[in-house]
Amino acid sequence: MPTPKLSDELAKEAADAFDALRNKTEAALLLGIPRTTLNERLKIAAERGMCGTKPVLPGFAIKSIASKTEDGAWVKQVKAPGEVFEMPEGFAHKRISNLSDGQGRTIARWDIVEKDKEQQLAVMRAAVEAFKDELPRASPVAAPSHTIDDLLNQYTITDHHLGALAWNEETLGGDYDLHIGEQLIIDWFAAAIAQSPPARRAVFAQLGDFLHYDSFKSITPEHGNLLDSDSRYPKMVRAAIRIVRKVIRMLLEKHEQLDVIMCDANHDPAGEVWLREMMAAFYDEEPRIKVDTNPGTYSVIEHGDVSLFYHHGHRRGVKNVDSILVGKFRKVYGRTAMSYAHTGHKHSDELRTTDLMKVEQHETLAAPDAYGSNWLSGRSAKVITYHKNFGEDGRVILSAARVMRSAANDNEPVRMAA
Repeated sequence: MPTPKLSDELAKEAADAFDALRNKTEAALLLGIPRTTLNERLKIAAERGMCGTKPVLPGFAIKSIASKTEDGAWVKQVKAPGEVFEMPEGFAHKRISNLSDGQGRTIARWDIVEKDKEQQLAVMRAAVEAFKDELPRASPVAAPSHTIDDLLNQYTITDHHLGALAWNEETLGGDYDLHIGEQLIIDWFAAAIAQSPPARRAVFAQLGDFLHYDSFKSITPEHGNLLDSDSRYPKMVRAAIRIVRKVIRMLLEKHEQLDVIMCDANHDPAGEVWLREMMAAFYDEEPRIKVDTNPGTYSVIEHGDVSLFYHHGHRRGVKNVDSILVGKFRKVYGRTAMSYAHTGHKHSDELRTTDLMKVEQHETLAAPDAYGSNWLSGRSAKVITYHKNFGEDGRVILSAARVMRSAANDNEPVRMAA
């Protein structure tokens, strides 16, 4: 049986009691009713305009305001409706829910949206088309006449943020866009390969955030933070694939064996997945390349008595990543005498020696965007050489400024940080 409608008399009684005492507990005692009952009656009284507006009853909001004009007319004002709904870029309607009155007129509508499958398909088509593009030009590197069996060169790249946009006049950290990011990383590899020893083995250690964003919307996937972006997502995808193909070819000309690591990260978790899976399929018949398709957040490579661990740094930092790496890769850690972990994420260098291993956080080559310019750090990347019996055996550090100035055309000077 439905609950009887509260009379205006009881509603007004509750409103008056509360207005007089300004205390719900005392008002309920005065009326001889439970406090919960008083709350319900006050709610109804407020909805019927019996509680006034000065102040508005706690827990309520003004739904409408009526005022009298000079000519004696009453004007009722209600809150205006919100903005007209616009479909977010990259999304499409999944279904629409509609609330109507007895005459079929719309009272409210709910738009349920989902990622546009056609746009997702377009991204993959763009990725496939990228394999047909011409590779960006770079100075050829002559293949060495010999390699040193005991050595491994780790080419460490992190947080390249391909597709980011930075304006030097605003950030004082250098200009950056899709074209600059692509040319910078190719030029860095050309210079780094030339200066590194002819190790038999190499690791292309791409520690994550290779792409600045992960969909048609330039936001971070987890928290939806707006990002300064350049160009369109399919163009960024094509550039990423061109870069990786070119770098792999350059490294194969220098080294006999190549391991490719592409870490899971916070800016491009989906991008890292399709990039490494696509490269693994593309080089499936190339015996000199091994692409790590581990879908987890942590990776490892074993080189004689040396274990090398990789993690972007968004889950664990230099202070506590060592323990989880040992826990996840117990057998590898137990077989090796020297261990090194590599992370990025914070765009700055830091080296920490723990009881378990050496943990290193790396800078980025990329220029900081407006948000990133609130912190100061250098711009560089490293080649670290490891001997299978003795651990770290040397390193080459090349700054972005050095690489860009060396590669710049005299007629097209590159604008660097002030």
